[in-house]
Amino acid sequence: MAQRRRSKLTITARGTLPRASLAAARETDEAFRAWQRALAERVELPAPASVIGEPVTVVDVDYAGNPRRGVIVRCRRPDGREYSVSVADVGFADGTEGARLVARYREWIDLEPAFGTRASAARDQQTTQMVGDDLLDLSRPVELAVLAVKEGAARTRRLGSHESLTLRTSGLWKVVPGDIATIHPRRQWRYAGHPYLSGDITDVRLDVPALGLVPLRLDPFDTWDPAEEYWGDEGEPLEDWARAVIARGPRPAFEMEQVLAGTDPGDPDSDPIIESNDLKDAGDVAGARRILMALLAADLRCLDAHAHLGNLLFDGSSRDAVRHYEVGVRIAELSLGEGFDGVLPWGLVDNRPFLRCLNGYGLCLWRLGRLDEAARVFDRMLWMNPSDNQGVRFLLPAVRAGERWEDGSG
Repeated sequence: MAQRRRSKLTITARGTLPRASLAAARETDEAFRAWQRALAERVELPAPASVIGEPVTVVDVDYAGNPRRGVIVRCRRPDGREYSVSVADVGFADGTEGARLVARYREWIDLEPAFGTRASAARDQQTTQMVGDDLLDLSRPVELAVLAVKEGAARTRRLGSHESLTLRTSGLWKVVPGDIATIHPRRQWRYAGHPYLSGDITDVRLDVPALGLVPLRLDPFDTWDPAEEYWGDEGEPLEDWARAVIARGPRPAFEMEQVLAGTDPGDPDSDPIIESNDLKDAGDVAGARRILMALLAADLRCLDAHAHLGNLLFDGSSRDAVRHYEVGVRIAELSLGEGFDGVLPWGLVDNRPFLRCLNGYGLCLWRLGRLDEAARVFDRMLWMNPSDNQGVRFLLPAVRAGERWEDGSG
């Protein structure tokens, strides 16, 4: 590994001073504030930059008095959302004053030179390095749980581990969040403390139990009684599914836990799903997708993110959309177990993400010509939510009759 170098000069707001003159202040407010002033004065803000490959705009430089965190910058994503990171994690364009200052700042706090420098390139040629707390054997395939996908990279974690790992590969069209990808690794490295791996995807499978997720909680709500439901006007014939539901009699009702990372507890109007839908409606599909992927990177059990990722693709590619819906369905099934016979009413709002995943899954199966599977999904939806707020009872006859989507969906 390349030897870490200590800079001989420390930049301050007044210029450069011998490093020895500030040696005693390296961990103090005085030294970090000097770096903050130098960056604020010499880098014209706002400035384009990147953080772990994500394009951002740096809008502010600050030091909040915490030597452990050091100088921080406020970054704005293309979707307008802002967050703060260490200036050491920011990549300014090569040759700019910002890039030079960050490089010297990293040396000053004893970090490796930024990715792309000569030392970093030499480091990346090594075949085995530390990733997380474990060494990856680059001669053997590695299985990664996919958490989120963006162009050119995926946030993943090794099975049985809680540490995330960024995968760089050209085959990301093969995977969706919740998949398990088998990787033939090529090289690995660390940048700004975060592990990276590059390699080729050799296999993809959906095996939700292997992800080690904590099942979503099922909260008992009440007893659902078909005698209290409206089944149509008197004398109106009942469909077969309705007769079966009524004959079964009262059943326990439940509400499934809804996970929605990123919601601000202090802001009742904060809802990342609504924000994503607003971006989609405004034509910013990429921005909508980023929000949904961030939710899944935080917690794969966010069923609504799976459902809305499917919705983004539904009109264009059922083959891609169905994969998102199915992951959400399989994650929810961890909570249901074998032989679940309860009711998940649409009126209990936290049940809706699962029911949306089921609905999208069934519709995609129909569009793909998998009619028997689609009919089973719709039957299941009617059994779990007999009020059928999504209207699948109107589609089921066409599916059972073998009608194509184009003929029976209107």
